Amino acid sequence: MPSAMSPENRPGRLAVGVVGAGRVGTTLGAALNLAGHRVVAAAAVSDVSRTRAAERLPGVALMTPQEVVEAADLVLLTVPDDVLPDLVGGLIATGVPVAGKLIAHASGRHGVTVLAPATRAGGLPLALHPVMTFTGRTDDLHRLAGISFGITSPDQLRPVAEALVMEMGGEPVWIPEDKRTLYHAALTGGANHLVTLVVESMGLLRSVGVENPSAMLGPLLGAALDNALRLGMAGLTGPVARGDAGTVAEHIAELGQVSPEGLRAYVALARLTADRALAAGLLKPEDAERLLEVLAD
Repeated sequence: MPSAMSPENRPGRLAVGVVGAGRVGTTLGAALNLAGHRVVAAAAVSDVSRTRAAERLPGVALMTPQEVVEAADLVLLTVPDDVLPDLVGGLIATGVPVAGKLIAHASGRHGVTVLAPATRAGGLPLALHPVMTFTGRTDDLHRLAGISFGITSPDQLRPVAEALVMEMGGEPVWIPEDKRTLYHAALTGGANHLVTLVVESMGLLRSVGVENPSAMLGPLLGAALDNALRLGMAGLTGPVARGDAGTVAEHIAELGQVSPEGLRAYVALARLTADRALAAGLLKPEDAERLLEVLAD
């Protein structure tokens, strides 16, 4: 029997509905379940989403989006960024009651303006963006522990947003409405492009005969990431930091033969690195000039 101290017996427990039973929606729903809230309904379109809902939210009824909203006190709209505006507008157009309900999304790009149709109808808008990549694997739920959530809400709802994030094991970080796009661009540029860069590096290493490129890159990239997070530009190493224009020129020539697409990324990032190193005082102006001449060619 649940004790008085069990999560489900805490005050303010909510009936939760998930519209969009994808990787993020089911993960957040499962986390809210663990916090004592109760996911009562979910909307899932694809077979994959229905299977995921059954695995992560066992026993939860699958309903239409309108029925999910009607059944819930807290509605999670966990759909792709570009789908979110039409989903909100479409739900409100059906006349589904939202007054007094918490309407939350997990988009990084959007704040609460995208929820304006629901807000005008009496809904209580929240933007709760988990700063984590979700792969659909079973460890997604554990990845919530200690991560940041970028939150945006009306001032009077900020304590609610913060409480929900902390109950899911996260750390709330306030993001102003007008800074959401830049906030999201920063995260996307760091995380998504990192994957592309690592995969490109592994492919190039395979092309020169390295059988296990991940084993070779792992320690190097781990140290580089740690240096960047702790030291900023002071953690920079390599030919650009040393002003080795000749080495960079040879890289460019070789990449032009092997990976023209990778070459364009290399040049763009080398230019940015040179600019940042010069501004940080790590690179002498004359060395920067030689580097930028090579990169311009």
